[in-house]
This record gives sequence, C-alpha cells and structure tokens, in this order.
Amino acid sequence: MKKIFILTGEPSGDKLASKVIKEFKKDNSEIEYLSVGGENLEALGIKSIYDLKEVTYIGFTNVIKNIFKINKKINETVKAIKDFNPDILFTVDSPDFTLRVAERVKKQNSNIKTIHYVAPQVWVWREGRVKKIKNFIDHILLLFNFEKPYFDKENMSNEFVGHPLLDETSEGKIDINQIFEKNKALISIFPGSRTTEIDVLMPILLDFIKLMNKNYQDFIYIFHSTKQHYDLIQSYIKSQNIGNCEIISDDKIKSHTLKKSVFAVAKSGTVSLEICKSKVPSIILYKMNFLNYLIVRSLIKVKFANIINIAAGKEVIPELLQSKCNPKDLFKSVSSFIDNPSKIKEQIEKTQSILNSFKTEISSAKLASKALVKFL
Repeated sequence: MKKIFILTGEPSGDKLASKVIKEFKKDNSEIEYLSVGGENLEALGIKSIYDLKEVTYIGFTNVIKNIFKINKKINETVKAIKDFNPDILFTVDSPDFTLRVAERVKKQNSNIKTIHYVAPQVWVWREGRVKKIKNFIDHILLLFNFEKPYFDKENMSNEFVGHPLLDETSEGKIDINQIFEKNKALISIFPGSRTTEIDVLMPILLDFIKLMNKNYQDFIYIFHSTKQHYDLIQSYIKSQNIGNCEIISDDKIKSHTLKKSVFAVAKSGTVSLEICKSKVPSIILYKMNFLNYLIVRSLIKVKFANIINIAAGKEVIPELLQSKCNPKDLFKSVSSFIDNPSKIKEQIEKTQSILNSFKTEISSAKLASKALVKFL
C-alpha cells in the first residue's frame, strides 16, 4: 500500500491540505496516511502524531524563546516520518517548520518524494531561498500565477494550481436565522487562528464593538473560531459582558454566516480570500510586538500585507497595522463603509477582478491532487 505523510504547521495549512486530500481520496482509495494536522484532516480520518498547536508559534521572538521546543518537535517529526517511510511527504505552508523537516527527511531518505504546497513568500522577502529549497523539494505547488517566475528562474520544478479557497463548492442550505436574530445584520469577525494573535486582537475588537454599539443598534458580531480557541474567545467576550456577540466554530455554519454578513473584520491572512470570494466588504488588521515589527519591516520588499493589495499594487482593502490597529481607527474605517454603500460596491468590484486572476479552469484542489498522483 502506498503511503503519504501530510505535514502542516497551523490551522490554515490543515484546512488547505484537507481540501486537496479530500479530492485525492476520490480516485485513490488504497493509500495509508499519517500527519501533523488539525481538525480538518482529522475529519477525513487522518491521524495526527501530535496536537497541531504544539508547533503553532508566531513571530520571530516567540520562535527564539521556543527554539529548543521547536527543534525537539522537528526531530520528533523527522523520526516519525522516517519510521512511517512514506512514498510522498506532502508539506503544506508554514515553511519555517515544514521545510526544515523536509530538508532533514530528504537527507536521510532521498527516495521519499517531497511536494510542498503554498510557496514561501519569496516575492516578499528572502528570494534567495529558492536556490536552497530546490535541493530537497521535488515539486512545489503555487497558489498565485505571479509566483512562477521566481521558481522558473532557478529551474525548480513548479506548478501553478490556483487557490483551493477559490474553488467553486456546492453547499447544503442552512437557515442561520434559526441561530441568530432575524432582524439583525451580521458582521463577521476573524480574530486569528493562533492563541497569541487572539490575545492581542480580542481586546481591540471588543472595544471596537463597544464603539459600534454606541452608534449602531442593528448588528450582531459573529466571531469565527476554531474549536480549539472557542473557549478562549468566549472568555474574552464574557469578561466584557457584551450581549450582541456570538461565536461559531462549525465550518459549514461559518461559510453561510460569512455569505450573509454585511461586513467583515479580519486578521491579515488567508481568510481574506474567503471573505472576498463571498463578496463581503472587509478591513484587514494586524499587530505584533515592536521588535518583531522592526525585524519584518527591515526584511520585506512589498508595501502591503494583504495578498489582494499586493496583487493590485494599491490598497483595495484597508489595512490597519500596528499603531493603526486600535478600536478608534477600526470604528472610523468600518463606519465609513457602513455609511457609504458606493464605497462597499467599489471594493467588491475590485476584489472580484483580482480574484479572477487567481483562479484556474480546473479546481485547484484537483490540480494539486493530480500532482500528488504523478509522484506516487
């Protein structure tokens, strides 16, 4: 029986991997799997060798503080992969973790085919990484067509497969009016998928909601959470005693809720594409400690944090970063959209045009699945 080890490093990678493997399983039933994954891979019946949160660290300073723990996890993961002896090591995103594991695995067993999904952002910083990566990654799957020249330049095997979050999906109907008040408009809130992100952003988001409640009475704020962080987000909401906040962790309900939302506020990241796909206007926010910020600013070569803005070469979706990531500026920015429907329409039209350039004729999950088949 052929074997595939799936290696992710955070919840967003787990979600992306699951979409590909779900597609792969349709035509490839006799495969044995093992993973470092989360709830999405688990839902496909794929065991994880440990809890994903054990390797989900954020920021340069946190990595430095946890360097010994991380190295221990890398060693543990490499040993597990070596013992499993897969035909394919399928690494997904989180390059600082997954690619370090892949490099060691390849050195120990060059027969294992290594396929990496979601290229490191060499177009943002450290373009020279491609020279090193091509020595231990057999094939890399790209989400965005503008990434291809960076890998072609180094003659590295690569393939543009598009972004699976943009694939067309058929969903069953869910009446969310049975869950939320019928006469209230929904604003979706995405506070992040990591504990450290949530701890930074929740106080800001709750103070923002308080300002909104002073000026608008017809909104419910829906926090989109993983099951893992449900209780943490709940504790923040309870501590502020805000009545018009709800939390959802079920992916199907989250998807329907987002589509019914009139606006979204999200931590910078992959979720922005889901929001744009749902044709919901949004604002992006992010905040890290000052030392991390100084390090990042000294290294990156792009003006924006959000992929839509990077592709457009201008700020289509407002970015509230660092000092601008505060309740007052967030309220001011959101209310400027809520009170101006033409501004909402303009953003949606621009984001849809950019999303179309990211799409492929065949679903990206299917293209990525076919790439795995080639290496079996």
